Amino acid sequence: MNKKSKSEDANLEKVKTPVECNDRNCPVHGKLSTRGAILDGIVASDKMKGTIIVQRDYYIKSRKYDRYRIVKSRIPAHNPQCMGAKAGDRVKIMECRKLSKTVSFVVTKKLT
Repeated sequence: MNKKSKSEDANLEKVKTPVECNDRNCPVHGKLSTRGAILDGIVASDKMKGTIIVQRDYYIKSRKYDRYRIVKSRIPAHNPQCMGAKAGDRVKIMECRKLSKTVSFVVTKKLT
């Protein structure tokens, strides 16, 4: 029985990019393995070097008022050189090992 790794299940095939990727923490070209949660969101900030902030907006129900309200969460994620996500882009991120004190997600795909 062949076991597939999580990165193969998430369709992380080796792609040719115009940018040379020497990042060892790249899930496509490097050695970083991914696991667990797969999320998507919009890049809110790309001011840090190698890290972006991904904002997710979702609804939760307020029991008191019996209505839904919008909640946002901001997740720091590693941005490999070959992805090059900028503010306003929609990206797909996956969980990985801790890369720093706050970063435990990595960008795997630019959706738009």
